[in-house]
Amino acid sequence: MNCFAAVMTGTGTGAIATIQIVGNSAQALLTKVFRPVGTKPLKFETGQILLGDIIDGDKTIDRVTIGCEAPGIFAIHCHGNPLIVEMIMQRLKLCGVTLLTADQLRTKILTVEKPNNTIAIEAKLAQLKAKTLLGTKMIANQIDAGLSKTAMDWLKKINETSLDEIKTKSTQILQASQTAKLIIYGCIVVLVGPPNSGKSTLLNCLAGRQKAIVTDIKGTTRDWIEATCQIGSLSLTLIDTAGLEDGLGDPQDIIGQAAQEKTLKILEQANLILLVLDNNQPVEKFDRQFTENMVGKEIITVLNKSDLPSVFDPTQLPENLSNSVRMSAKEGTGIEDLKQKIQQISNVTTIDPRQPICFTARQENLLKQFKNAQSEQQAVSIITELLNDRLFV
Repeated sequence: MNCFAAVMTGTGTGAIATIQIVGNSAQALLTKVFRPVGTKPLKFETGQILLGDIIDGDKTIDRVTIGCEAPGIFAIHCHGNPLIVEMIMQRLKLCGVTLLTADQLRTKILTVEKPNNTIAIEAKLAQLKAKTLLGTKMIANQIDAGLSKTAMDWLKKINETSLDEIKTKSTQILQASQTAKLIIYGCIVVLVGPPNSGKSTLLNCLAGRQKAIVTDIKGTTRDWIEATCQIGSLSLTLIDTAGLEDGLGDPQDIIGQAAQEKTLKILEQANLILLVLDNNQPVEKFDRQFTENMVGKEIITVLNKSDLPSVFDPTQLPENLSNSVRMSAKEGTGIEDLKQKIQQISNVTTIDPRQPICFTARQENLLKQFKNAQSEQQAVSIITELLNDRLFV
């Protein structure tokens, strides 16, 4: 294995940055670029922390500590100034180190450790990106059980199991995975609706803090505003959008036009849409035209301002908007009903966290290929690639 390095901390300025170095020549390389403090001989022992300088000839780049994490695996902790980090990385590169991204280096480390299969490697990488504790547990279950065990069982019992049975099971896994990915990677919830319907107030109510400016002036929100919150096992990214006008508003209002076009683009990435309508306005004022952009999306219609006299008749709504909740974002009444509805429509309350799921695009694409598998040989080829992808060996 050659020597690889990556910056493991986030981009931007920070107090401390960490550069990880991995490879069978990593120790030899560090003896060239690291000068320890004191007169004791330089020794790299697992668990030891060394203090010294990263040097370039007679020039000191930065004073650092080096953690000896395992044979061939070291962590340089330096000052978090991006310029210093870049200078150290370039110094390593001049010494023959291959520079990688953090994810690429993690993959290298896991590959060297040789987990049971590719799914296990992907699971250990995906755990770092999980947004909820339940999501982390669901991924961890796929390493030795879950999808790994199911795929191994398919290979072992391919002669005893019909191709149709495997196809049925793979379809079930794909369906469950859509819900699982919301728990693991988070759910994007977009708030849309006519101007002054209370979208910003609702975002503040769900987020539990003031994120959006709230006024009675029509069209206060001209751009999107983002906040996060936790509802049960779901991590939600809430996006408050500019109010959608009839026919996308006044064509002379360039800023308003741009804001509403941005709203339409945001709708494309939504996992769930909260259509916020004013309960105090008659249904005749609801413009059905802008809901054409929500076709195929999960929608909860929020009849807001229920603290005011009820005028809106939800029975007059189109069928795809009939899943409704009546509430007052201003007063906070009905918010628990909305939270329950969000969990219900996302199916997160019924999923078994121990069941097999696919959690990467690679796994999903391979399972989808079972639909077109015409022979046992094709099925074996797909399962083998699922367990041992050539990109990870």
